[in-house]
Amino acid sequence: MSIYKISVSTGRQVCAETTDSIYLMLLNSKNQSSKKTLVDQSFISTFEKEIYFDILVKKDLGDIVQVKLEKKNHLVNNPWFCKDIKVKTPSGKCFEFPCYCWLLNDNEVIIREGTARLPQDDTKKQRQYELESRQKIFRWNEWSPGFPESIDAKMGELPKDVQFDEEKDSDFKGNFFKAIQALTIDKVDGGSDSWKDISDFKKILAHYDIKNTLLENVMQDWNKDYMFGYQFLNGCNPVMIRKCMKLPDKFPVTHEMVKGCLKKGSTLQEELQAGNIYIVDYEILNGVPAASSERHLTAPICLLYKNELDQIVPIAIQLSQTPGEMSPIFLPRDNKYDWMLAKMWVRSSDFLVHQLVTHLLKTHLLSEVFEMAMYRQLSAVHPVYKLLMPHVRFTIAINAAARKMLIGEDGVFIKVSSINGAGMGKLIQNAMKTLTYESLCFPEDIKARGMEDVPKYYYRDDGMMIWEAIHCFVSAVIKTYYHSDKAVQKDVEIQEFVKDVACFGMNNSDNFPKSLSSREQLVEYLTAVIFTASAQHAAVNFGQFDWYGWIPNSPSTMRKPPPQQKGQVDLKYIMESLPDRECSSSALGTVWALSQTQKNELYLGTYPDMYFTEKPAKEAIKTFQHNLDEVTNIIKSRNEKLTLGYCYLSPDKIPNSVAI
Repeated sequence: MSIYKISVSTGRQVCAETTDSIYLMLLNSKNQSSKKTLVDQSFISTFEKEIYFDILVKKDLGDIVQVKLEKKNHLVNNPWFCKDIKVKTPSGKCFEFPCYCWLLNDNEVIIREGTARLPQDDTKKQRQYELESRQKIFRWNEWSPGFPESIDAKMGELPKDVQFDEEKDSDFKGNFFKAIQALTIDKVDGGSDSWKDISDFKKILAHYDIKNTLLENVMQDWNKDYMFGYQFLNGCNPVMIRKCMKLPDKFPVTHEMVKGCLKKGSTLQEELQAGNIYIVDYEILNGVPAASSERHLTAPICLLYKNELDQIVPIAIQLSQTPGEMSPIFLPRDNKYDWMLAKMWVRSSDFLVHQLVTHLLKTHLLSEVFEMAMYRQLSAVHPVYKLLMPHVRFTIAINAAARKMLIGEDGVFIKVSSINGAGMGKLIQNAMKTLTYESLCFPEDIKARGMEDVPKYYYRDDGMMIWEAIHCFVSAVIKTYYHSDKAVQKDVEIQEFVKDVACFGMNNSDNFPKSLSSREQLVEYLTAVIFTASAQHAAVNFGQFDWYGWIPNSPSTMRKPPPQQKGQVDLKYIMESLPDRECSSSALGTVWALSQTQKNELYLGTYPDMYFTEKPAKEAIKTFQHNLDEVTNIIKSRNEKLTLGYCYLSPDKIPNSVAI
């Protein structure tokens, strides 16, 4: 008799135990197998344990290449989560079988030995069967016209393996319950009434701890021009600003208008040529219908100037895309209420574009497209599947929740903003026309916007360090498994993965590659995928309470139309324009809940679920973690010297995936 020593682990999942019967069988490369063995019932009904047992076979099976797990229901179906299985052969060889999946109902799962393999070096039939099975579960669906495609399943219908685990589900629901609780406390008679004064917005912050936070600084200086400009660099939406070398015809700012804002003796044309003028243009909002006659939106343009203090400050604002008598250009020298309201309109427009384009479309929805393509086209033993798995955790689940709770017909976003379902569809369609693969490649995006040398652009500085760390990590992994560019070209799964993203997920977009021909291209592509899901999402998500918690700084809606003349605005008009009491409370609760991380969050480079079994890949992970630690220390040292520290791209604060 030959003895195979087995260990089975359930991992960290809450409710991973079961009272059903679990059977295990070993298979070798010749498809010879051991007898079906019942796993110890006392183990599988206990949480977070590892069990060791022996399987005796009459004839030595040699190397084990597969393990078959089978679950048999008793009276009630109890799902069971398997983390991994390890097998030690009679000759002393050890084989690892990463599983990380749920067994449901009366079903079986075949787990392959964990060595990563490219499809050209593996059994085609087995991989084909695996992918065909997955494609039946992960089906593309157009949730709304013009949106990227997503999973064809609602929140309660998702495959068990992509649902929130119990811990995440509890955290997510708990945070929204706290937000709703605070909203209920804040509800007073006259919820649809305007606030009387700017300071009244403090009342809805009474239930939140804001001491020694960035929000305190925002509340203090929100109306100052330096704070307004700073947010385009390091606020929630640091991707709109670009260098302006020539003014567009639709924005006829003259030197006479802005000369008081420029360096003494300098002309506007000279400052443009010197690279000190920047522009933020919300043309993407042009033609987007407002939610109702009581909610308004527009498509402003804002000109900014890098002054002698290296501050980015606004010098001109036009509240439409069409210049003329009915669309004046507002200036810092105008009366304080005209200028205050003009800046509020820009910030409100920025809020809408940030939430629906920068945040929802370019991190959440794109990450789901990559995740769907991964499940549909990459075998579990593909090295890229193993590489991407930690970076798709909970993304399909959070997006399904968002479609129901946030952006659906009865969602929070429609209740607190100037955009309804039709407007949202139009805005996403506008954004999809301009969305390119290159814009996901961080260094290229910075260069395209001419933002390489603007000072105090911490989003750029930190993002470049993170991009480089991810790029080095991905490069080390890819070079471990692909020994030439030809190996990439011959990898049918990778080619189908990239094609699926462009042709199905992105609605046959010409702006995304449909194939890859070199290792360098593959490394950049995967770096963009991981960066988008981790760093980019962190940069545009976790500052929401900091920057949107003070409602006048970024109004979620405007209740009066933009002024068409100067000198006709007073504080009363402004208060009647800003969100009412109930809308303010709802917006505040939402941005607070969306800014929270999970209690046991997995931050960038933290991989407790080890999909790779080979030493070179594990060493690459260690190097990646070391590099990230160095970046964390650099950012921490810099922030200690700043009044407004920028920490959204500190690796110890970047979750691995889009999960909130």
